[in-house]
Amino acid sequence: MRALCLELPEAVEVEAWGRPTFRAAKPIFVHVSASMERPLSIVLKTDPVEHLALVQDARFFGPPYYDRNHWVGLDLDAHDADWGLIAELIETSYRQVANRRQLTALDSLRPDHVTG
Repeated sequence: MRALCLELPEAVEVEAWGRPTFRAAKPIFVHVSASMERPLSIVLKTDPVEHLALVQDARFFGPPYYDRNHWVGLDLDAHDADWGLIAELIETSYRQVANRRQLTALDSLRPDHVTG
């Protein structure tokens, strides 16, 4: 998960609230979270168009302390964790907070990405 986050342009890891956060320079796009019920999970910012579909999927949950209209949580230690989907969601979350320069750099790495 760390490698997926840090391969994005200008992404940095910063500890906050006792857990790693991954940021597009300053804004958070992934927060590694943990609780008694969910010992290894991440919180991601969603694409507004995809948000409703994600929250209707049982793999996702409304994370505490985050705006549940824009962020979702996902357990990384679930037996059916889909790492292809996780990689896509990490990139989508990054795209929600990245600045124009960072998005241009990302699009140069992913020439087949179609922006909407």
